[in-house]
Amino acid sequence: MKMHAGFTLSLIVAAGLGLTACGSLKEDRRPKFNGVPFKATVKAIDKRATLADFRVEVGDATRSQLGALQAADHEAKRYCIENFGTSRFDWTNITVDAEGAYSLQLDRGDGIFTGTCKP
Repeated sequence: MKMHAGFTLSLIVAAGLGLTACGSLKEDRRPKFNGVPFKATVKAIDKRATLADFRVEVGDATRSQLGALQAADHEAKRYCIENFGTSRFDWTNITVDAEGAYSLQLDRGDGIFTGTCKP
């Protein structure tokens, strides 16, 4: 009887470890930008006026500003392709200086990007 209970306990522990490993594999599959996975959402600013103007929010952009910009760029292209059939767009709130440095708008550490799709 004791041997059977030990075997059952071993199976439960092994199954738990297997499920834990599956959870970590899911994280590894998320796209990474500059080596960091980001959660990004995109939506029209005012869809009654136009779908061309959009806003992308990238969670915890302070982990990598370059990665956050790359994640926003990915979402913006996807949005413009879905709504206008082209990946062309312009950012409307990102400024770049003569040396190529840019500044991002942050809200509680999240990156806020706005742009306009170009038909």
